[in-house]
Amino acid sequence: MIFLKEGVVQVIPARKTKKFLKFAGVPLAIFTIVLVVPFVNGFYYTFTDWDGFETTKLVGFTNYADSFADPKFWVTLRFTTLFVVVSLILVNVVAFGLALIVTSKLRSRNILRTFFFVPNLIGGVVLGVIWQFIFNTALVTLANKYDWELFKESWLQDTNKAFWALIIVTVWQSSGYMMIVYITGLVSIENDVLEASQIDGASPLRTLFSIKIPLMAQAFTIALFLTLRSGFMAYDVNVALTDGGPFRTTELISLHIFQDAFLEGDFGTGQSKAVIMFLVVALAALVQVTISKRYEVQR
Repeated sequence: MIFLKEGVVQVIPARKTKKFLKFAGVPLAIFTIVLVVPFVNGFYYTFTDWDGFETTKLVGFTNYADSFADPKFWVTLRFTTLFVVVSLILVNVVAFGLALIVTSKLRSRNILRTFFFVPNLIGGVVLGVIWQFIFNTALVTLANKYDWELFKESWLQDTNKAFWALIIVTVWQSSGYMMIVYITGLVSIENDVLEASQIDGASPLRTLFSIKIPLMAQAFTIALFLTLRSGFMAYDVNVALTDGGPFRTTELISLHIFQDAFLEGDFGTGQSKAVIMFLVVALAALVQVTISKRYEVQR
């Protein structure tokens, strides 16, 4: 096996190559078949008139031009970006708050960890159906009975409130998982450092912002990346909760691409939008990780 390291071509002995293939061959083959090959095929289809079954000719960058010329694509992209930004902030704020609670000296902290994490175990479709019942039936019934003006009409039928309904469900589902990431960061801080801050007279708030948060910056990097990725890839909850409605005002980019390809039959354009979205997510993730890495403290 030949590879390039620091500008120098190096050759790995056949014995080590065999060991590598023995342990990593099967996972590498699965990764190639499941991810690499479909991605390369999908990228190729963006330059063809693919109809979902076969291609007859190459069309160059026509599909990309059609994608950029589609006003609905830009509307959906802006809405998705707004959704990602709001959910990114709220999910991580709530998750970090929950992590602080369950790492405190409460006797019920183990029960609370389980309670907060359970929503993440519920599938997106099931979660959407449950919250659809809550917004459409449960809250409306209670609001009419107790005169709660805010919930008298279903949020899912309101073009403004439907966005916040989607945010609430996303935060409820994702916060428990991100909580685990922050718990790992909090418990990795050495007790000696915390005890030293207490001896110096630092208040709990000062300890949080001056010691805990800087020392667990790596946890923030991981949690922000995972939240960013899941936000751009959100599909199942979007379908089950609002299905893009009302009037396609809550249509995220994944749902838009699916409808463009499978409902309208524009497979080439849909695939090109998927590639564009991949580049957007990759760039956003790269920028986020690069910026977050600057704040990490070497311990």
